Amino acid sequence: MTAEQASALIEAMGSLLGVVVWPLLVLILVVRYGSELRRFVDSLCELTFKAAGIEATAKRSQVEAAVALGAATARSSADSASGDDEPEQIAGVISDNVTPRSVRRLSESRVLWVDERPSNNVYERRSLEALGVHFDISTSTDDALEKVERRAYDAIISDMGRPPDSRAGYTLLEKLRGSGNMSPFVIYAGSNLPEHKAEARKRGAQGSTNRPTELFELVLSSLTGGSRR
Repeated sequence: MTAEQASALIEAMGSLLGVVVWPLLVLILVVRYGSELRRFVDSLCELTFKAAGIEATAKRSQVEAAVALGAATARSSADSASGDDEPEQIAGVISDNVTPRSVRRLSESRVLWVDERPSNNVYERRSLEALGVHFDISTSTDDALEKVERRAYDAIISDMGRPPDSRAGYTLLEKLRGSGNMSPFVIYAGSNLPEHKAEARKRGAQGSTNRPTELFELVLSSLTGGSRR
């Protein structure tokens, strides 16, 4: 698949998420992308169209989140030339974290995402929005601090470098902690080195990653009170 085709695929998946009801979405994706995605969908908690009520809502959320997370992973891998997460791994992350109980809790949560280029993370946000998470967007440290003064957030996600501050993620984290704000804080940046992860945790963040699946797990853990990486 060429870079142009991959980009078109991601854009098409994103568009489908906004306009197609979930059973049809699953059907189209299975037909279009073959056996690999069939295995992927089959592993999503034995998905059935017979579910009702909160169970149906949770299963729909699982599928929509998985598709968006797959799109985020494909885009991230294309940008970084790293390997894709296997579909089975993404499915495992979804099934481990998305339950009727977590969907109810997540629908009441609000997250602040700080990034000078919000369009870079549209699929990551959609994967969480599919579970009911609400987002406010900020493009600078100062604006983020103003937003935090006006309302409480259940979690904050930040990139690292925002000109002219190459360590803006840490700058924001230090100012928040210095003011007594202890909201869970996750750094979504270009590095996934162990030393950078360790530094982020030492500074008071829940974690740091450049992988959409790990970001998804970190945020859900922070919002639902699960274990932290």
